[in-house]
Amino acid sequence: MSRLANKTILVTGGTTGIGFAAAQRALEEGARVAITGANAQRLEEAKAALGGDVLAILADAGDVSAQADIAKAIQARFGTLDAVFVNAGIAPFGPLESWTEETFDRAIGVNLKGPLFLIQALAPILANPASIVLNGSINAHIGMPNSSVYAASKAGLISLARTLSGELIGRGVRVNVVSPGPVSTPLYGKLGLDQASLDAMSSGILQNLPVGRFGEPREIADAVVFLASDESRFTVGSELIIDGGMSTL
Repeated sequence: MSRLANKTILVTGGTTGIGFAAAQRALEEGARVAITGANAQRLEEAKAALGGDVLAILADAGDVSAQADIAKAIQARFGTLDAVFVNAGIAPFGPLESWTEETFDRAIGVNLKGPLFLIQALAPILANPASIVLNGSINAHIGMPNSSVYAASKAGLISLARTLSGELIGRGVRVNVVSPGPVSTPLYGKLGLDQASLDAMSSGILQNLPVGRFGEPREIADAVVFLASDESRFTVGSELIIDGGMSTL
């Protein structure tokens, strides 16, 4: 397969879950791939598992200065960049009374502020044409309890895709969004919940999934490949919701 042949793609948060699956699919489609990760050990493990000549960049998605360093590393290795999957993010959940300024700033920093400044840093090296794909969330559209800050950060990201589409299309850069529903990734294990609470949460989510199961990372990655490829060259400022029908209920 060669839908991304001769293209270079950056996948942020490419060490696990959807990001890792997207990096795998990009390699399968013939792309040159760079990934980022905030954990040095997981980054090296992901690079080894992906194989090939993958560029692995250690970077915190919420650190503004790190975004410029990512751009420099990409330019030094590849010169230009054809596609970006802005995937790195965190999913902190909690009731209204649990939020502090620190936890709010961290969530917004990683999920919204970091992506904005990453795109700013990468803009000078983006090819013409190029594709940017942002990883949103169905939570931006549904009123799930305890998801207030997470949902707000993703809603901001979706809005960013629409505004940047108009701003960047003149130089050949398309910006689109994939918004997954519940997907089987390590993200759920990072919510700070015990196993019983996680099981109860999963059971509750499944009741609201018409397809009767969680999504798989590769199913989201397939959509990312489409949006990164020339097959979607007429798709601009769009959001592809991939939620197993959750938002239809």
